[in-house]
Amino acid sequence: MTRAPTTARSLADLVEAGTLPRTALADPALAQVALDYAIAVTPDVLDLIEGTPADDPIARQFIPTAQEATTTPEERDDPIGDHAYAPVKGIVHRYPDRVLLKPLHTCPVYCRFCFRREQVGPGGAALNEAEFEAALAYIAARPQIWEVIITGGDPFMLSPRRIARIVEALDAIAHVAVIRFHTRVPVVDPARVDTAVVDALKARRAAVYVGVHCNHARELTPAARACLARLADAGIVLLSQSVLLRGVNDSVEALEALFRALVAARVRPYYLHHPDLARGTSHFRLPIDEGQALMRALRGRLSGLCQPTYVLDIPGGHGKSPIGPSYVSDADSDGRRAVTDFRGERHDYPDG
Repeated sequence: MTRAPTTARSLADLVEAGTLPRTALADPALAQVALDYAIAVTPDVLDLIEGTPADDPIARQFIPTAQEATTTPEERDDPIGDHAYAPVKGIVHRYPDRVLLKPLHTCPVYCRFCFRREQVGPGGAALNEAEFEAALAYIAARPQIWEVIITGGDPFMLSPRRIARIVEALDAIAHVAVIRFHTRVPVVDPARVDTAVVDALKARRAAVYVGVHCNHARELTPAARACLARLADAGIVLLSQSVLLRGVNDSVEALEALFRALVAARVRPYYLHHPDLARGTSHFRLPIDEGQALMRALRGRLSGLCQPTYVLDIPGGHGKSPIGPSYVSDADSDGRRAVTDFRGERHDYPDG
């Protein structure tokens, strides 16, 4: 495919880029999807697309389909309950020791399964100065806040100056020990992470982590790996967050390739998310027992370095829970348990 010069932001742009047929422009359901949910696909991502959302794991993540026009009864505008835990603008405080700081609501790409798809988009303005100061004051006034997770939107869409301002401000709050950025940029627009961005991320005192959203091994292009190397070489600890998606990575082979590629790029797999109940995303979701079976299969195939925690964000704002398979039975009357090994064989264990 010929490289597109700019980010595709409409159905017409995607037709021009060759990722949608011209007939898509006459599809009323697809037109409604384009009105309801933002579109953005960077040139780097367009280069990776090798088919349609029905048969290509990259296209499926980023190219809108008429399936998104279908909303099931259980789906929600705010599936993980951000709004209920937002004491001031830009802050979500769900867990006692950490908060989310959302300085903006724009992204380089808009994933078709995004749990914040009702909030993000081209009109998602950044916090103004007064709102940013109020968010910092909230954090500074609560010594139990040990970690601040900068998300959005994608904070790597901010200028290096703005990123540095956030790092410096949080680094100055003595009880904030960890500053964590969540971003898609290293895999969808890696050139954006230049020396100025890397320098902006460096703190004098607090530990800085970057959580990279990546769902398929093909996203780790040479440019993406070079970007991750720039961050790792600067001493920034890299984690990954992935979403288990039907038609993208719902096989042992796809997940194995993804997690091996991440670890080889010095990115520690952190979470594998079960997809959230966002509107118009039912075609991405699979039953939890299928996810558990995949995680059980991976246990015998991959090093512990490559094993993320499989989690579900409980709808309504109740937080994340691990939902991976169990390998140990309840104790019997004699205090003995059965433990299952990576081959699926059970072994007795005298517990206490």
